Amino acid sequence: MRSPEAAETPETAQATEANGTGTGTGTGTGTAGTATAPVSSPAAHPDMNEIVGTHDLLLITLDTLRHDVAAELAAKGRIPALARHLPGGQWEKRHAPGSFTYASHQAIFAGFLPTPAEPGPRPRLFAARFEGSETTADGTFVYDTPDLVSGLAAAGYHTVCIGGVGFFNLRGPLGSALPGLFRESHWEPEFGVTSPTSFEAQVARAERTIAALPRDRRLFLFVNVSALHQPNWFHLPGATAESGDTRASHAAALEYVDRHVDRLFAAMSSRARCFAIVCSDHGTAYGDDGWTGHRIGHESVWTVPYAHFFLEAR
Repeated sequence: MRSPEAAETPETAQATEANGTGTGTGTGTGTAGTATAPVSSPAAHPDMNEIVGTHDLLLITLDTLRHDVAAELAAKGRIPALARHLPGGQWEKRHAPGSFTYASHQAIFAGFLPTPAEPGPRPRLFAARFEGSETTADGTFVYDTPDLVSGLAAAGYHTVCIGGVGFFNLRGPLGSALPGLFRESHWEPEFGVTSPTSFEAQVARAERTIAALPRDRRLFLFVNVSALHQPNWFHLPGATAESGDTRASHAAALEYVDRHVDRLFAAMSSRARCFAIVCSDHGTAYGDDGWTGHRIGHESVWTVPYAHFFLEAR
């Protein structure tokens, strides 16, 4: 467990959540990993009672990723590694449970993943046991603890958090609240929003953690990817700090993540079959209808991409 001495604080991260601004340095986007592309299979209506206890679990939140940008890049073939695992090559359109990182992750860790953005039944994959729940179905994994993380720990999982944005930086009570749910948590400045190589550093940490765990111990790995969050201008070739963050640099940041995500998928499928969830916690506005940033009730913030699928054991 790391306790870094210098990086963005929860307070500055929260200020950025509010106004969508930020500063950062760096000009590189890193080089792609060389991992063999892992094989996935669809999981339209999984029975989580059959999956929990037999599969490793991976939850990736692509912090701040807009649905329209994610869908556009998938359709244009600009994120081939991610699109390879999306059902039909497309993201599912969903509504976020919160409009900024802290609120949304509190809901996600309580079992409230982003909700399908269409009318109809919305059964959940995970739910705490309580009377009157209308979204707990036969295939829902029900736990008797306050949150999903401790529920999975009670089911025998080693729970690991690899943080990204300031709410996971372990620097003080607020930055430790969400990571504190996990048995093992990691954060260092290289994982944070101002690092142009943040995702590579997070993947390297994940690879070491996965390799150190006994193969017969089930793993729940959570990764909060910070690369999409402001500042992201340094992911767009030719951009400068003066030009600032734009929808185009947001898209370039997703392309950067895509160049390295196969390493993470390969590591997670090296031990056992893995059930993976990849989604955004909220979007962000880049001048849409005059709005900038998040923690606001705008379509660009509430609408997020979502996918779940199996990573086949290698």
